[in-house]
Amino acid sequence: MRIRYNAPVTLTYAFVATLVLAADQLLGAGLIPRLFTVPSSSAFSFSNGGDWVRLFTHVIGHSGWNHLLGNFAFILLLGPILEEKHGSFPILLMITVTALVTGLINVLFSNYALLGASGVVFMMILLVSFTNFKNGEIPLTFLLIIALYVVREIIASFDRDGIAQFAHVAGGTCGSLFGFFRAGKGKG
Repeated sequence: MRIRYNAPVTLTYAFVATLVLAADQLLGAGLIPRLFTVPSSSAFSFSNGGDWVRLFTHVIGHSGWNHLLGNFAFILLLGPILEEKHGSFPILLMITVTALVTGLINVLFSNYALLGASGVVFMMILLVSFTNFKNGEIPLTFLLIIALYVVREIIASFDRDGIAQFAHVAGGTCGSLFGFFRAGKGKG
């Protein structure tokens, strides 16, 4: 038997996020706040190119090992299933779009900085609920995920806990839209 790099986007994403966190902690260079955190709405500068880049890179940075492990436990579980169904390039595109959407939502509506892959996690949770989609039907798994995860995040968004629930909801919305538009399509 041999080990196979079965989900290249998912695995590479996990390795890069792990290396970024390890480098940040080992070097003490403040890489994550400078390069992998979307500023709050009041701190974002539309004329700063770095702020625009962080709209994409925030899904790589994490505040600590528990944060990273919490997100990548889901990503490593769901990502390979989604890559098998949709293909690597479409999943990479979905992650990129979700990063941009969650970053923009944060810049427009949040007083907190945004850091981490939880928007991508919610995108994958909603997208995977479409795995057995049949034309003309709404999967019950999709409705249950909406009830369990998204409604909880909408309610929690009224807490002042520093967690970007709107990014979670935006990520879930991206996953839902990807699921509806890609329903029934295979790789490609």
